[in-house]
Amino acid sequence: MAHLVVVSFRLGENDGVSVEAAKWVAAFRDLGHRVTTLAGEGEADYLMPSLAIGAHESVPFDELSGALDGADLVVVENLVSLPLNIGARDALYRALDGRRALFRHHDLPWQREQWRDEPTPRDQAQWRHVTINELSRQELLERGIDAVTMYNTFDCAPPRGRRGELRAALAVGEERLVVMATRAIPRKNVAGGLALADALRATFWLLGPAEDGFEDELERLLSSTEVRVVRGVPRGFDIHDAYGASDLVVMPSTWEGFGNPVLESVTHRRPLAVYPYPVLQEIRDVGFQFFDLEEVVEISHFLDEPREELFTHNAELAVQHFNVANLPRRLAAVLESVGIQ
Repeated sequence: MAHLVVVSFRLGENDGVSVEAAKWVAAFRDLGHRVTTLAGEGEADYLMPSLAIGAHESVPFDELSGALDGADLVVVENLVSLPLNIGARDALYRALDGRRALFRHHDLPWQREQWRDEPTPRDQAQWRHVTINELSRQELLERGIDAVTMYNTFDCAPPRGRRGELRAALAVGEERLVVMATRAIPRKNVAGGLALADALRATFWLLGPAEDGFEDELERLLSSTEVRVVRGVPRGFDIHDAYGASDLVVMPSTWEGFGNPVLESVTHRRPLAVYPYPVLQEIRDVGFQFFDLEEVVEISHFLDEPREELFTHNAELAVQHFNVANLPRRLAAVLESVGIQ
């Protein structure tokens, strides 16, 4: 049994990095390893606020190094991938000098316009890199870093959700309900989701909060539309209930490292309307059947007469290619490559 430390800006929350990190932690434990979590905020075994996104205080290096002492492997979730806390990034690089580390890159700086000139992640002989899509793996390779792609994984038999109860809580009757299961930030393209709901004469449901300074723009968008908008998940309900209550999932993002709602729509047997962000093609290449945002007539017809065979087709592909049940076996091979049995 090895001791693994998983470190990130934040853990235990609803953002994509936290959600996927939790799946890896569970898989490591299934393999018999001891796991300690370290983060700047959220829920972790060890909270160090100076590691959080946007934190201004200096990282106490001795405390950071001490938190990593005794680890056979440090797993870094996106903390060095994006320049969201440069002091924490550089302190972690220093603390990991000579240690075995596994870096999972959910994003890379040049994939965002504001960070195009940021440096490539560093590398050492004891370090390994994992990307969540092939595009990022290839872009790292072009910059001299070998990586392996491991796509995000999902529970392929999730709870069906309390459809009637949640629709009642939202005061949604028989009207169509379009859910956007993301935060509201510029690249999520809330306007695209609103436009589709408007075209379908549907209620638009935004689950996540506004972040990254998008609050004022979101309020402007919502106040200037005639679409009925509901926000957030009522107390006592969860994401499974949200998918169960919806009629259509919309994913209008212009960029995602992966895009978890895409597969979540599949596992919850809901139709998906999506903007063709670059990494989406890698997911579609498996054979999934999704709608594009502009296919309003086709989407409307499907909502009137859903085809169960589409849901079954997509669900079978998810089991084959993105099943979280296969994650421990896949991670065991990655751990072996860094000398962890």
